[in-house]
Amino acid sequence: MDETNRIAPPAHDHVFLGREHRQNEQRSWIVIWLCLAMMALEIGGGLWFGSIALVADGLHMSTHAGALLLAALAYRYARRHADDPRFSFGTGKLGDLAGFASAIILAMISLLIGFEAIERLLAPVPIRFAEAIPIAGLGLVVNLVSAWLLSGGHDHHHGHSHGHAHGHAHHHDDPGHELETQAGRLRLEIFEDGVPPRFRLHAVTAPLPAAAIITLTRPDGAIETFALAPQDTWLESGIVPEPHEFRASVAIGATRHEAVFSEAHASTKAERDNNMRAAIVHVAADAAVSLMVIIGLILARLFGWVWMDPLAGMIGAVVIATWALGLIRDTGAILLDMTADGDMAEAVRRTIEAEGDTLSDLHLWRLGPGHLGAILCVGTRSQRSARDYQAMLQRFKTLSHVTVEVRHG
Repeated sequence: MDETNRIAPPAHDHVFLGREHRQNEQRSWIVIWLCLAMMALEIGGGLWFGSIALVADGLHMSTHAGALLLAALAYRYARRHADDPRFSFGTGKLGDLAGFASAIILAMISLLIGFEAIERLLAPVPIRFAEAIPIAGLGLVVNLVSAWLLSGGHDHHHGHSHGHAHGHAHHHDDPGHELETQAGRLRLEIFEDGVPPRFRLHAVTAPLPAAAIITLTRPDGAIETFALAPQDTWLESGIVPEPHEFRASVAIGATRHEAVFSEAHASTKAERDNNMRAAIVHVAADAAVSLMVIIGLILARLFGWVWMDPLAGMIGAVVIATWALGLIRDTGAILLDMTADGDMAEAVRRTIEAEGDTLSDLHLWRLGPGHLGAILCVGTRSQRSARDYQAMLQRFKTLSHVTVEVRHG
C-alpha cells in the first residue's frame, strides 16, 4: 500500500521570497539614484571642463547603474508576481536568475578591463595624473557608500562565503515532539530560550505525569539518562549537552515513547540572497578597481613606473573574474536545481531513518532565499503516515515545501 501526502498547512502558499526582500529592493533603488546622480555630474562636468577622463568615468557609472537596475527590477517583479499561479514554486528564484545574468555581465567587464590593461602595457599612453587620481578617488568613495547602503549599513552578505552554520531547532517556537499516551498527548521539547538547554514535558490533552525518565542514544552509541521533575506546569530535566542530535526514549510509568531530535542546519547558502550579492559584488568590484587604479597612478607619478597603471588594471580584472565565476557557479547550481545543502540532506536522512525506516529517494532544492523544497519517498514497516514524517521534519525551518510519499510493507 502506498500513501502520498503533501505535508503542508491547509492554506499553503507559494511565496518563497527572502526575509529582507522589500528592504533590499528599496536599497537597490536608492543606490541606482545615487549612481545616476554621479553619472550626470561626471558627464556634465567632463563636457563643461573638457575632461574626456571624467566623461568616460561617467559612462562607466551608467553600466554600474544598469546592473543595479537589473537587480531592482528582479526584486519588483518577484514581489508583484509572488502569488501568480503560473509559477509552480513561486518567484523566489528570480533573484538567482538576475544574479546569474549580472555575474555574466561582470565576467565580460573583467575581460574588457584585462584586454585594455594588456593593450596599455604593450603600448603605453600619456596619463593626466591631475585628473585621473581625483576621479578614481571619487569613484572609490561612491562605491564604498553604495556598498554600505546595499548592505543596510553593515556588511552581512560577504560573510556568506563559507560553508554552513548550525542553527538550533529547539527554541521557543519549536513545536516539539507529540507523545501519544493512553491518557492523551504530551509534548516533549528542548527549551533554551535564554537559559541552558533542558528537556521540558508539557501536558496537551493528557494529565502531566508525576515524573519521567529520558534515555538518550547519540549517533556514536553514547547513552545518557535524564530524570524529569515537576517545575510549575511542566516536567524539566537537567542541562542537555550539545549537540542536540539523538534518539530519546521517554519512560512514563511502565510505557516508553520514542522521539528523534536532530540539529536543524540553517545553511547560509539557503539564506543567501544572490540578487543582492550580485549587486554588492558589482560595487565591490568597482571599488577594488578604483583602489588598484589609485595605487597604480600614485606609484606611476612618484617613481615614473607607468607600467603600474595597466598592471593594477590586470590585477583588478583577475579579482573581478574570480568573484564573477563564484557567483556564476552558485547561481547556476540553483537554476539547475542541484541539491541545495548536502548537510541538510544528510540531516533529513538521519531523521527519517533513525527509527528503522528507509529513505529511498530524496530531492532537495532551493525555492528562494531561506526556502528549500523537498520530495521524499519513505519505506516503512510501521503504520506511520505522511503526517508523522511531517512532525519529524518540522524542526528544519528552511523546509518550506515538502512532499512525502510513504510506502508500507
